[in-house]
Amino acid sequence: MANPVVDPEEWPEAVGLIFVTEFGRPVNVNSLVYKHFKPILKRAGLPNIRLYDLRHTAATLALTVGVSPKVVSEQLGHTSAAFTLDVYSHVLPHMQDDAAAKVEAVLMGST
Repeated sequence: MANPVVDPEEWPEAVGLIFVTEFGRPVNVNSLVYKHFKPILKRAGLPNIRLYDLRHTAATLALTVGVSPKVVSEQLGHTSAAFTLDVYSHVLPHMQDDAAAKVEAVLMGST
């Protein structure tokens, strides 16, 4: 099926969206969640989470594996890395230990 064309006069809010309906209209989030997302979770035997939780999980995983907070901030559309770090500070304690170990290794000449 060809990509739907968004009529900017009829649906100005849909212009520039990545996902639109087959008619080029904005996706109805409630329809997406209750007709598709929740049934997929149930069939997969996964817990009943919010769609938004996937965003939080992706950001947490990225920070945990060492992706720069600046990059994560940009991916999430946050206004600053400081905001991202405030929101996701719960994943930082082990990152602080890792950072200290790396600096210690450089200072002690063990890298």
